Amino acid sequence: FFFGLGSMADPKLLLFVFPSMEALATKMMADGDKYELGTILWRKFPDGTPNIMIEDVKSIQYRDVVLFTSFRHPELWMEQIAVMYSIPRYMARSLTVVLPYWPTGTMERVEHEGQVATAMSLSRIMNACPVTMHGPVRLVIFDIHTLQNRFYFGDTILPCLLTAMPLLTSELKQACANECVAIAFPDDGACKRFSAFFKDTFPLVVCSKVREGDVRKLKVTDGDPSGCHCVIVDDLVQSGGTLRTCKDVLIQMGATKVSAFVTHPIFHSDTWKDFVNDGWTRVYVTDSIPETSAKLEGTDPFKVLSIWPEVDTFLTQMISIRANCP
Repeated sequence: FFFGLGSMADPKLLLFVFPSMEALATKMMADGDKYELGTILWRKFPDGTPNIMIEDVKSIQYRDVVLFTSFRHPELWMEQIAVMYSIPRYMARSLTVVLPYWPTGTMERVEHEGQVATAMSLSRIMNACPVTMHGPVRLVIFDIHTLQNRFYFGDTILPCLLTAMPLLTSELKQACANECVAIAFPDDGACKRFSAFFKDTFPLVVCSKVREGDVRKLKVTDGDPSGCHCVIVDDLVQSGGTLRTCKDVLIQMGATKVSAFVTHPIFHSDTWKDFVNDGWTRVYVTDSIPETSAKLEGTDPFKVLSIWPEVDTFLTQMISIRANCP
């Protein structure tokens, strides 16, 4: 993380935002001492291809730039990647791309010949981004599905892997201070990925699929949920079927309440509606996918926890490092 050029550079970070990320950027802009909002016109030609204009593009020169992006919908990737490629060429001092949800993270390996590891494919596209005046582009991702995704990026991209788990810990300490709370994982993978964030604070419960004859059933394989408010933790939810099955198992094993937390609420085909009036105490999600979290805000049993404090902390550290570099 190197910064320089002294008085040639404006001390504020210059923010650019894809339209779906505007709500998150608005929260960041509440601190006007650290951030300045730039303007990009995200237009299209009549044939549907991108027609993009970065206004006042000279303001990028010698600046530390932050680009807020969302890759929830593949048809929108091209225009955002085009902007990502362009900013370094206007002599940005540094570029940080905030991409909370890495969409191909679950397809990072192949188990049969012919399968395509699209996590590698998207990483290679990102790797084509030019470096900035002060090195690789920083790519900020929250709770990437598997850590080995990090090694698909080349020398032009520096993945900065953040987590939303502290948001949940803080929320539970406030909202459930007088309850026996246990953290439950719907499978061994989630346990390995996230147990370290909770093991010193909450008891842990692990569910796994166990074969009974020709049938694989989800069962509690470690820990005791009885008498506890169990909070199921995972990185993402697609349809929600696994979470709902896990909830039923925990209740059968004596859990008094069941909630859930996922960083990335995908909920394709509006499957979040299956969670309404389904016996959940609370379903916590973040605003990493604003297109979905906007639908969930204010709808019981959902509660949206914003990732902006974690992003702000990361960017503030960047500012601090820059201030101490010649």
